[in-house]
Amino acid sequence: MNTATYWVEKLQLRKHPEGGFFAETYRSEESVPQAGLPARFSGPRRFGTAILYLLEESDFSAFHKIKSDEIWHFYNGDPLNIFYFDTNGNLEKIVLGNNPGNGEVFQAVVPAGCWFGSIPAAGSKYALVGCTVAPGFDFDDFEMAERAVLSEKYPQHREIIQTLTRS
Repeated sequence: MNTATYWVEKLQLRKHPEGGFFAETYRSEESVPQAGLPARFSGPRRFGTAILYLLEESDFSAFHKIKSDEIWHFYNGDPLNIFYFDTNGNLEKIVLGNNPGNGEVFQAVVPAGCWFGSIPAAGSKYALVGCTVAPGFDFDDFEMAERAVLSEKYPQHREIIQTLTRS
């Protein structure tokens, strides 16, 4: 198996603000005008975007949310745990990986507007995944969680919030 460093170099991945490494691989040339989108969007958005994303065992993707659905795809490495709060405040866990016999899935969706973060599963060295967003990702739609605010909203989940927040 290749190492995380191999993939970072070969795929020319760079640091992501939420943690890990990424490279945008697709951004639609066409856009949906703001009038054709839900009110939560502040302007036109590309039809879709896609990235490659890599997390090493010592890192995590901090809790954040975006205004679009995000489809995660497993490519290489070890399992990745994705956590999100559903609209009722329940903590959901997805294990992205290549072993369905262990409850792992190749693809999963994090619904729009949900706080979510991810971390390699115990014993994982790295996970190389992809993320597809539609309407396309725009940093205007990206919000990082603050530990205190998220802990107040979901006090029963303080432990995972502590693990997957940076401040």
